[in-house]
Amino acid sequence: MPRNSDSILLESVSTHRRRLRQAFVLGRLADRRLVNDNVKRLVGSVVLAAVVGVGCLGYSFVTNALAQQAAQQQQQQQQLQRETK
Repeated sequence: MPRNSDSILLESVSTHRRRLRQAFVLGRLADRRLVNDNVKRLVGSVVLAAVVGVGCLGYSFVTNALAQQAAQQQQQQQQLQRETK
Protein backbone atom coordinates (compact mmCIF):
# COMPACT_ATOMS: atom_id res chain seq x y z
CA MET A 1 0.00 0.00 0.00
CA PRO A 2 1.50 3.37 -0.97
CA ARG A 3 2.47 5.62 1.89
CA ASN A 4 2.57 9.05 0.28
CA SER A 5 -0.62 10.97 -0.43
CA ASP A 6 0.13 11.55 -4.13
CA SER A 7 0.26 7.82 -4.86
CA ILE A 8 -2.93 7.27 -2.89
CA LEU A 9 -4.66 10.06 -4.79
CA LEU A 10 -3.53 8.72 -8.18
CA GLU A 11 -4.66 5.21 -7.27
CA SER A 12 -8.02 6.54 -6.11
CA VAL A 13 -8.53 8.49 -9.35
CA SER A 14 -7.63 5.47 -11.47
CA THR A 15 -10.04 3.31 -9.48
CA HIS A 16 -12.85 5.83 -9.96
CA ARG A 17 -12.12 6.10 -13.67
CA ARG A 18 -12.14 2.32 -14.03
CA ARG A 19 -15.47 2.11 -12.21
CA LEU A 20 -16.97 4.86 -14.37
CA ARG A 21 -15.71 3.16 -17.53
CA GLN A 22 -17.21 -0.16 -16.44
CA ALA A 23 -20.50 1.52 -15.57
CA PHE A 24 -20.60 3.20 -18.98
CA VAL A 25 -19.79 0.00 -20.88
CA LEU A 26 -21.67 -2.54 -18.80
CA GLY A 27 -24.46 -0.51 -17.25
CA ARG A 28 -25.51 0.03 -13.66
CA LEU A 29 -24.27 -2.38 -11.01
CA ALA A 30 -27.82 -3.52 -10.23
CA ASP A 31 -28.35 -4.34 -13.92
CA ARG A 32 -25.10 -6.30 -14.13
CA ARG A 33 -25.95 -8.55 -11.19
CA LEU A 34 -28.44 -10.85 -12.79
CA VAL A 35 -30.01 -14.02 -11.51
CA ASN A 36 -27.48 -15.92 -13.62
CA ASP A 37 -24.90 -15.50 -10.87
CA ASN A 38 -26.82 -17.88 -8.63
CA VAL A 39 -28.12 -20.14 -11.39
CA LYS A 40 -24.65 -21.61 -11.86
CA ARG A 41 -24.44 -22.37 -8.17
CA LEU A 42 -27.90 -23.93 -8.21
CA VAL A 43 -27.10 -26.11 -11.22
CA GLY A 44 -23.77 -27.11 -9.67
CA SER A 45 -25.48 -28.01 -6.41
CA VAL A 46 -28.12 -30.09 -8.19
CA VAL A 47 -25.46 -31.92 -10.21
CA LEU A 48 -23.38 -32.55 -7.08
CA ALA A 49 -26.44 -33.83 -5.21
CA ALA A 50 -27.28 -36.14 -8.12
CA VAL A 51 -23.74 -37.51 -8.23
CA VAL A 52 -23.74 -38.12 -4.47
CA GLY A 53 -27.17 -39.76 -4.68
CA VAL A 54 -26.09 -42.05 -7.50
CA GLY A 55 -22.93 -42.90 -5.58
CA CYS A 56 -24.94 -43.87 -2.51
CA LEU A 57 -27.36 -45.88 -4.64
CA GLY A 58 -24.49 -47.70 -6.36
CA TYR A 59 -22.81 -48.47 -3.05
CA SER A 60 -26.08 -49.81 -1.65
CA PHE A 61 -26.63 -51.95 -4.75
CA VAL A 62 -23.14 -53.45 -4.62
CA THR A 63 -23.27 -54.21 -0.90
CA ASN A 64 -26.72 -55.75 -1.27
CA ALA A 65 -25.59 -57.88 -4.22
CA LEU A 66 -22.51 -59.06 -2.30
CA ALA A 67 -24.63 -59.89 0.76
CA GLN A 68 -27.06 -61.91 -1.39
CA GLN A 69 -24.17 -63.73 -3.04
CA ALA A 70 -22.66 -64.57 0.34
CA ALA A 71 -26.04 -65.82 1.58
CA GLN A 72 -26.44 -68.01 -1.51
CA GLN A 73 -22.97 -69.46 -1.06
CA GLN A 74 -23.67 -70.19 2.58
CA GLN A 75 -26.95 -71.84 1.65
CA GLN A 76 -25.24 -73.97 -0.98
CA GLN A 77 -22.57 -75.03 1.52
CA GLN A 78 -25.26 -76.01 4.01
CA GLN A 79 -27.03 -78.07 1.35
CA LEU A 80 -23.76 -79.79 0.44
CA GLN A 81 -23.12 -80.59 4.09
CA ARG A 82 -26.63 -82.07 4.43
CA GLU A 83 -26.16 -84.19 1.32
CA THR A 84 -22.81 -85.57 2.49
CA LYS A 85 -24.20 -86.66 5.86
